[in-house]
Amino acid sequence: MRRAYISGFTGSAGTAVITKDKAALWTDGRYFLQAEKQLSPSWILMRAGNLGIPTPCEWLNDVLAPGCRVGIDPFLFSSDAAAELKEAIAKKNHELVSLYNLNLVDEIWKGTRPRPPNKPIRVHNLKYAGLDAASKLSFLRAEIVGAGASAIIISMLDEVAWLLNLRGSDVPHSPEGANLWLDTSSVNAAIVNTYKSACEKYFRGNGNKKSKKSKMRPSDGSTSQSKVPTGVYRMSPISLAKAVKNDAELDGMRNSHLRDAAALAQFWVWLENEIMNGTKLTEVEVADKLHEFRSKQAGFIDTSFDTISGSGANGAIIHYRAEPGNCSVVDAEKLFLLDSGAQYIDGTTDITRTVHFGEPTPRQKECFTRVLQGHIALDQAVFPENTPGFVLDPFARSSLWKIGLDYRHGTGHGVGAALNVHEGPQSISYRYGNLTSLQKGMIVSNEPGYYEDHAFGIRIENLLCVVEAETPNNFGGLVYLGFEKLTFVPIQVSSLLDGSARQWLWDNTRPVQKQ
Repeated sequence: MRRAYISGFTGSAGTAVITKDKAALWTDGRYFLQAEKQLSPSWILMRAGNLGIPTPCEWLNDVLAPGCRVGIDPFLFSSDAAAELKEAIAKKNHELVSLYNLNLVDEIWKGTRPRPPNKPIRVHNLKYAGLDAASKLSFLRAEIVGAGASAIIISMLDEVAWLLNLRGSDVPHSPEGANLWLDTSSVNAAIVNTYKSACEKYFRGNGNKKSKKSKMRPSDGSTSQSKVPTGVYRMSPISLAKAVKNDAELDGMRNSHLRDAAALAQFWVWLENEIMNGTKLTEVEVADKLHEFRSKQAGFIDTSFDTISGSGANGAIIHYRAEPGNCSVVDAEKLFLLDSGAQYIDGTTDITRTVHFGEPTPRQKECFTRVLQGHIALDQAVFPENTPGFVLDPFARSSLWKIGLDYRHGTGHGVGAALNVHEGPQSISYRYGNLTSLQKGMIVSNEPGYYEDHAFGIRIENLLCVVEAETPNNFGGLVYLGFEKLTFVPIQVSSLLDGSARQWLWDNTRPVQKQ
C-alpha cells in the first residue's frame, strides 16, 4: 500500500527506490504495461529482467555519490534481502540504515491512510484441515530440534494460519489474520478455549522442555530486530509441510473445484447469451456477475484475488484490474481474458479462460492454439521424483518457442488449501534458482499465455495436483509423477487442434457436465 501511495503503481510485485532528485520503480514482465499506465512521468520505469536494466543496488551505486546513507524500513525486508543490499551498496562505501521507528512514506501519508484491519478470526474445521494444531506443533518441534535450535520465529501469515488451523479476513482475498499477537477484540472465547486445549495436549506429549540453543529463523522472515540470538537460517519447515496437502485438504480442493466449475459453467452460458443478444456489458459488470454466480455455491467465502477481466488490449496487461468508470465494454469482436478464483470453506480455486464471441483472426487462432498445446503438454507430463519445477517449464513454452514467441511470467505457482492462492515453495518457472522438487500432494497452476502489447492477451489456466504416475517401467528404481486435474471448466475449441487435443478437451469437460 505504501508503494502504491507514493508511486501510483498498484501491482503486487515491485520495488520503489527514491533519492533526493530521482525516483525509480522495478517490476517484472507481468506489470510492464500496467506500470506504464500508472506511473507519472517523474518516475523511471525499470523493466526488470530486460537486457541492460540495472538492479536497484546497481542503480543506487551508479546515481549516488560514494559514501551515502541508504534507508530502509526493516519490517518490509527479509533478512536475506537486507544482507544482500548491505553488501552490494558497500562497494561504493554506502551505509545501510534501518529505520526501526520511522517510515518516511507514513510521515507524508496522513489523513487518507487506512486503519489497520481487525476482523474476526475463525477456526478452520478439522475435517478440512486434516490435522489438528497439536499434531502440527509436535511436527514443528521435531523440526526445530533436528535443526539444532530451540525456537522458531514465524512471520508468514499463511504459515501461522496453517499451523494453528486459524483463518481470518484481514488480508483481502486471503483467509489469514494480519497479526501474530492478536488484538483480543478479534477473537472470541470459543477460539481461545480451542487453542488452550491444543496447547495443553501438546505439552502433555512433549513436556515444557527448555534449551539454551539458538533460535531458528526462517530465511524469508523480517529483519526488524537489531539484537537477536544466534540464528539458524534455513527454509521454514512449515512452508513445505503446508505445500504437501493431506487427504482431507485434497478432498476439500477437489470438492470446491467442482462447485466452482458448476458456477463458471452457468456464468459462461449467461455471458455468451448476453453478448450474442447485443447486451453491452463492461468488464466490471462481467466480473460482478461471476461473483454473483459463485456466491450461490455452498461454502463460498470470497474471491481469491481481484478478478482480471480484460477485453481486447486490456487482456495484454497480465494483471489488469478493471475499475468502475475506467474500463472497457466486452467486445464480441475481440478476445476476452478472464482470470478469477474463489475462497471456499474447504478449498481455493484459480482459473483462466480466454474466449472470442466472434471470428478470431488467423494470428489469434494460431497463438491460442499454441498456448493450449503447451497447456496440454504440461497437463500430461510424466517426470521422475525429485524433479524441480523449472525442469517442466519448457513443456508449456515449447509450442510457442517453435515460432519465436514466449511469455513474461512463470508457468505455475503453488496454491494453498483454503489459504493463499499464491504459495511456495514450489513453482514451475523459467527462473531456475528454485530447486524445490515437486512432490506428491503439491498443488500447482498450469497457466501458459501469450500477449501482444496493446492488442490482445491469451492465457489458459487450470490447477493440478501432483500424483504418482503409473508407468510400465521404473528406470533407476525411481517413482514417476504426473498431474491430476482439479479444474474442470470447458475450454473454447480451436479448429487447429489435432484429434488427441480434442479428446483431451472432451475428457476435461465430462466431470463438469456430471456436476
